Amino acid sequence: MKTTPLKLRHVQLKFRISASADAAWAALHSPAVLTAFYAPVIVVEPLTHADEGSLLHSAVRLRLFGLITVGTQLIGTHDEVREYHGETVRILRDSGIPLSGPLSSLDVWDHRMAVSALPDGHALWRDRLVFGGPGSLLLLPVLWAAWQWRGWRIRRLAHGWDRAAEKTRGPI
Repeated sequence: MKTTPLKLRHVQLKFRISASADAAWAALHSPAVLTAFYAPVIVVEPLTHADEGSLLHSAVRLRLFGLITVGTQLIGTHDEVREYHGETVRILRDSGIPLSGPLSSLDVWDHRMAVSALPDGHALWRDRLVFGGPGSLLLLPVLWAAWQWRGWRIRRLAHGWDRAAEKTRGPI
């Protein structure tokens, strides 16, 4: 019997944000910020916590407008740092997987969010999801639309990240 190779699909974003790379990196590690990327369309509700108060290693429930459960997802992240053309790129990689709901028809989920410093003190944001599975073709337009929303939310939220990072650090 001949097997068909798995067709992988992707959605991605790349844009400049009005925050420093350090503030963007800190924001990527904040459960409140990560859940705000989808709000209010998708409300992310933690179900389990491996790290105290963290969404970065947990199961979450996804609710459409906070009312209708559309599935659960395992989030499992780790950090990577790479040098690319002499620039330091910090990457938060989520290799979790959808557990229930429409996204559970996917059996490949590789999500990477990367930030790097720009010469003007702001950051370059890259956000790429590679996915595959029986439902990947049907889910492509849905995930593409979700990524457009994400991009809009990230650009709006990023305006306050430097101020939030300053408050966290406190006076010198």
